[in-house]
Amino acid sequence: MKEGETLWTREQLILAINLYCKIPFGKTHKGNPDVIHLANLIGRTPSAVARKLGNFANFDPSLKARGVGGLPNTGKLDKIIWDQFYDNWEERAYESEKLRAEFEKKAIDQTIDLSDVDIKEGKEKERLVKVRVNQSFFRSMILASYNLSCCITGITNTSLLVGSHIVPWAEDKENRLNPRNGLCLNTLHDKAFDLHLFTVTPDLKIVLSKRLKKEKKNIFIQQNFLEYEGKQIIEPRKFLPDEALLSVHNKKFNSLNS
Repeated sequence: MKEGETLWTREQLILAINLYCKIPFGKTHKGNPDVIHLANLIGRTPSAVARKLGNFANFDPSLKARGVGGLPNTGKLDKIIWDQFYDNWEERAYESEKLRAEFEKKAIDQTIDLSDVDIKEGKEKERLVKVRVNQSFFRSMILASYNLSCCITGITNTSLLVGSHIVPWAEDKENRLNPRNGLCLNTLHDKAFDLHLFTVTPDLKIVLSKRLKKEKKNIFIQQNFLEYEGKQIIEPRKFLPDEALLSVHNKKFNSLNS
């Protein structure tokens, strides 16, 4: 640590990793408005926040797999916080979003839209808020990993993009918030993926179901599905899909298309 610098607190590091997860790779520079905003919230300079985001990149196994390194000179607490996130995404994600709301001087339920539900106060509302907050965090994390574009078509209209679970939310509690359990898809391909009309293999290739292939004369099916058969998805810049989780989707896909 340089002379005059102060140690990062646990709270500051939690908020920094929260931003790391939600910001596209390559946009962690000091001029990014999100970096500047976090710096103002926690009393750090934008340069210090940008460096810390680079430190977290140094721990990211997906970046290491691509031969990309983060910034060195990481601290012991940096690694502790990273491991706490990586080992328990669901709890740590919510903790970081709740902390962010506190720093923003907001109630956590003010950070999400609950207008579509009629629910009383109490534990049921608390449970619902946590689920919604975590779902929002997951979507932000997946879109950021894929640089805000669909991994099938390359569509960049974020209104049409979904953080799609490889293994569904209801089927794998442990990996609900795991960013390696996600693909960034447009709404059409998200629905088709959920219905196992296509799958993505562990080597990231697209395989279509027999049901879609039978509709080869349908122009819509040709343009939106058949032309992608056998091609590789557009890889994320961080948080590569987990091969084991893709294999789970493949297995169910194969059972439905045998």
